[in-house]
Amino acid sequence: MDPKDLPESVLLETKYIRVVRRGHWDFIQRRNVCGIVGIIAVTPEDKLILVEQFCIPVNRPVIELPAGLAGDTPGHENEPLENAAARELFEETGYEATKFTKLTEGSVSAGITDEIITLFRAENLKKVGAGGGDENENIKIHEVPVNDLERWLAERRAGGAVVDLKVYAGLYYVTAPRA
Repeated sequence: MDPKDLPESVLLETKYIRVVRRGHWDFIQRRNVCGIVGIIAVTPEDKLILVEQFCIPVNRPVIELPAGLAGDTPGHENEPLENAAARELFEETGYEATKFTKLTEGSVSAGITDEIITLFRAENLKKVGAGGGDENENIKIHEVPVNDLERWLAERRAGGAVVDLKVYAGLYYVTAPRA
């Protein structure tokens, strides 16, 4: 049988997630979203914008790219990913960008979730707000010089923070020659 055609059942469903069994494999699906976005934003001063927040599943602070969900707000279920990227960048960092370029998309953790994240480059940044997230978030904003990023991340790891691997994908796109 083609793995795409395996029988599927919902084992558990909560407000935000569902646990699904497909064939013999159990995995997580996020409910009420149409996508996930990550934003690679570099200031005119060549600083990568990162965010930090305490994440309960890993029980530590996590250093991340600005990111978030698309389509998770009632009335905006089919929100375009570029719109979600602009909204999340502003909510989390206080920055706006005049252009968002889709760079790539890929699996977050294919063995446990069906989530696909789409990475965007935010261009022509301008700080217009405080950032820090919405009422359910407590986000710290970091503007890290690109040429000092690896040292800065090593310091954060040594201090007990987790660095989300998408930060390294962002670093690749920041330092790779543009085609």
